[in-house]
Amino acid sequence: MKHLTEHLWMHVKGRRGFVHLTPKVEELVARSGVQEGLVLVNAMHITASVFINDHEEGLLHDWETWLERLAPHAPTSQYRHNLTGEDNADAHLKRQVMGREVVVAITGGALDLGPWEQIFYGEFDGNRRKRVLVKIIGE
Repeated sequence: MKHLTEHLWMHVKGRRGFVHLTPKVEELVARSGVQEGLVLVNAMHITASVFINDHEEGLLHDWETWLERLAPHAPTSQYRHNLTGEDNADAHLKRQVMGREVVVAITGGALDLGPWEQIFYGEFDGNRRKRVLVKIIGE
């Protein structure tokens, strides 16, 4: 069985943002030599997310707007978690909605994504380095 483990380091400037990961994951799949298998892409921080959706600027804006309405950052006093001295309770909630990881099939040496599907990193409490794990296994 072939395998490859890589750690991608994210540093989103500002509190929130999205990073398109598909090209980097495709590069890692090619480097792994895996023709048939799976790739796990996992946000290794509790205020960040990895998810699959369409890569379209309007949709990126819509996620930001929708998530902020769903779990607004301010006022920070609305969250019990923030009584610990943190100000990122909303980021934990946003991550829970968007998810921790994705697993994608590798078929014929390529990501087996559906039409329009792309892999993204979502940052909800930025301005610091965070890690994304990419684990590829297969034959």
